[in-house]
Amino acid sequence: MANHKSALKRIRQNEARKLRNRYYHKTARTALKVLRNEEDKAAAAEQLPKVISLLDRLAKKNIIHKNKAANLKSKLTKHVNRLA
Repeated sequence: MANHKSALKRIRQNEARKLRNRYYHKTARTALKVLRNEEDKAAAAEQLPKVISLLDRLAKKNIIHKNKAANLKSKLTKHVNRLA
């Protein structure tokens, strides 16, 4: 166990950030799943900008890699455009 005040604080900060990042990551996965399962083009087109914004924010905070965010945005855009 850590003996220094700064090390104890760092442990607390890391735990809080881990929980926060896990929440953001799970929220993003749920949003992606909802958009992928959407059959109505109008509803999907309405959701797409919100999901893209969410992915950009996660990439900016280094919760997901920027290239992963770009790949997901590309695939989702293709999916929405393919809907009838």
